[in-house]
Formats: sequence, structure tokens, C-alpha cells
Amino acid sequence: MTFALPSGGPALRTASLIGAPTDIGASDRGASMGPEALRVAGIHAALTQRGLDVVDCGNVSGPPNPGLIKVNGYRNLAQVTAWNHEVHDAVYRELTEHRLPILLGGDHSLSIGSISAVARHCRREGRPLRVLWLDAHADFNTRELSPTGSLHGMPVSCLCGFGPRELLEIGGVSPAISPRWVRQVGIRSVDTGERRFVHEQDLDVFDMRSIDELGVRRVMELALHDMDEDTHLHVSFDVDCLDPEIAPGVGPRWPAVSPIAKRNCAWR
Repeated sequence: MTFALPSGGPALRTASLIGAPTDIGASDRGASMGPEALRVAGIHAALTQRGLDVVDCGNVSGPPNPGLIKVNGYRNLAQVTAWNHEVHDAVYRELTEHRLPILLGGDHSLSIGSISAVARHCRREGRPLRVLWLDAHADFNTRELSPTGSLHGMPVSCLCGFGPRELLEIGGVSPAISPRWVRQVGIRSVDTGERRFVHEQDLDVFDMRSIDELGVRRVMELALHDMDEDTHLHVSFDVDCLDPEIAPGVGPRWPAVSPIAKRNCAWR
């Protein structure tokens, strides 16, 4: 689930729910049921109780999951691209109407389209952007590093300019964002080559070891310390950052299995 929280100016009072029922970029099937499950669970009422006017825009649509094997390092590339174009257009439309888009996934590869739309909006408005990435995974793989070729493990790297041209150009500019704009929180499962690449690109990562040592409140203060009132904050939330006791359907085991945060708190 991803949503944008623009700071500064008049507060947004209308939130737009956008469903993207697909598991096109994932290794396992089932994420396509997420949007409807969130609706059944009462997300509309929960947001209304928090003072928002909520409009359900329904679902975007795209090709079915063909379950292709890896080709040139990617699985289902054409289909993932098609879904991300649909997501980009839907999110960008709501932003231009001054509404708060909330994308209900789906799998995390869809954040390529949603964050490309937010970055495009910020360029048009001349505003800085920060991306708060709440996830068990860094999602910074490339076709050379990924053991599976599944694009749900590559959205952050694609957004930062490392990936197939079809996905890099969705928002009109490549790279869509800079690694310096990303703050990753809750990371605990990272592939070996991916960990090295994260360090090379100097991402700010607050893994589970950081949270255990510093506490959630201090981690969030560090992650958001350089935002000002004009900064547009985009939040991307993957449920697998939660303890499996809370969300038993998530994949990575608990606790931290792959610490990668910069030591000595050398944050920008």
C-alpha cells in the first residue's frame, strides 16, 4: 500500500482509494486479493473516522499473470510494465486534482508506477520529495543480482535508474528519484549482492537492528529529520515489515536476519 502525504499549503481532505489487484511482479501468487481484502476489512470507514473524505476509484486493470520464467533477467516484464503505466496514470490524475491517492496493492513492483507519478508531480510543483519505505526487504535488486528475476524485488533500484528502460521511463524522467530521497525502515531480509549495492548507492537504511538498538521513535526522527514544511512525503508500506505474529501471512522470518544499516548512525 502506498500513499503520498504532501506537506505545506492547504491540507488535503479527500483521499482516493485505487485498487491494483495483481501479483504480476511477485514470485508467489495471492497478492492480487489485497485490494478487496482491505476494502472488506473497512479501510474506507477507518479513513473516514480520521477526518478524510474518501472516494473509492475502483481498480485499475492490466494483463493477467502468465507465470513466465526469467527472460533476460526479468519475469513478466511486459506485463509488469503495463500494470505500472496504469498505476502511474491513476495516481498522477488524483494528485493533479489535489487528492491524496492511496494505492491498494497488489505487489510491491507497482510502486514503480506510483512513485514515478509522485516524482512527476513534485517536479511540476517544484517541491522536494522524500520516500519512506517500510518493508522487510530493500527491494534494490537488479537482474544481475536477483536470484529469481521477480520485479517485486527491484522497484527501488528501478526508480533510482537501475533497471529495464521500459520501467525507467514511466514517469518521463530517468531516474525518477535519487537514492538520497529514500529512507528505508524495518529491513531484515536482503540478498548478499543487493546488500553491497545498497551500500554503494548510499541508501539510508534503518534495519531491525537499528530499531532494536534505538527504538522506533528515534529511528523515525532520524528518517524524517531533514523534511521541511514544503516536503512531499510518500509512504510505501509493505505488510511484511510487521512481526509475523501480527501479520502471519508475511514471508521473512523474525527477527533480523540480514542487518545492513550503516553503523555509528552516520545518517545524512
